[in-house]
Amino acid sequence: MIVVTGAAGFIGSCLVSRLNQEGFADVIAVDDFSHEAKENNLQGKLIAKEIHRDVFPEWLMDNSKQVKFVFHIGARTDTTEFDVAIFDRLNLHYSQKLWNICSDAGIPFVYASSAATYGEGEFGYDDDHAQFPKLLPLNPYGWSKQQFDLWVLEQKKQPPFWAGLKFFNVYGPNEYHKARMASVIFHAFNQINNSGEVKLFRSHRPEYKDGWQLRDFVYVKDVVEVCMYLMKNKVPSSIYNLGTGTARSFYDLAAATFKALHKETKINFIDIPADIRDKYQYFTEANMQKLIDTGYTKAFTSLEDGVKDYVKNYLADHRYF
Repeated sequence: MIVVTGAAGFIGSCLVSRLNQEGFADVIAVDDFSHEAKENNLQGKLIAKEIHRDVFPEWLMDNSKQVKFVFHIGARTDTTEFDVAIFDRLNLHYSQKLWNICSDAGIPFVYASSAATYGEGEFGYDDDHAQFPKLLPLNPYGWSKQQFDLWVLEQKKQPPFWAGLKFFNVYGPNEYHKARMASVIFHAFNQINNSGEVKLFRSHRPEYKDGWQLRDFVYVKDVVEVCMYLMKNKVPSSIYNLGTGTARSFYDLAAATFKALHKETKINFIDIPADIRDKYQYFTEANMQKLIDTGYTKAFTSLEDGVKDYVKNYLADHRYF
């Protein structure tokens, strides 16, 4: 059996779909399953059992001999949430519990970290473990991921293989439920259909033009390909960046969305909301060399190709992956 936590969510449900494509039907889906908007993410997928996240640690201890691999994708991911206790419970302590169980039982363990750990990028975006203690995340979500990464690196007791994945700006199908936290592409698609224009954040820094803030946008299909690669291949246990290695502007993203819809580009710039303005990243770009050095050879989808696939094959007809 293969476990996917956060299985009803965005990345987790896409991973379940990819596992099914590879012939894995013995998938254990872990989530809280109380979010009605997420139900369609798992519809039609082959799942051996659904387990509520609160009882999953006990289930894992009882069934550890049958579990071949754990993908711990589930987390509280709201960057606008500032209740540290929520992140301590769901992102830090829960992850530590799963790590210890997998270590004791000898189960390989891949978990979701985040590029939010890099903060403003003042120390760069290199997945060099020696740099991690210096990082200064901008919000409690980022700090929860940072704390777990640092805790992992201190552990002498480890799973037989483990990897942390610092997800950069992931976009793609199955994020219909994410509301404000959905990708800019998702919001751009809806804005274009509703008003014919896209709203992008105005720059509040003189060195960046409006809409030319840069992010490393990575297609969710590439993310799950890396997950499959880590499950199938013997690579060094480590924390790896997972982006494309190329920063692109929000303007490029919006223009690609208009193009996919065969419409003229029309952008309206608005102020960054005051509650996130001082915690807003203006540039992210993953150094992907460490993963490439393990033997990963698949090319990452370009922003234009990813947006085109997402818009035409999923958003246009409200389809799921």
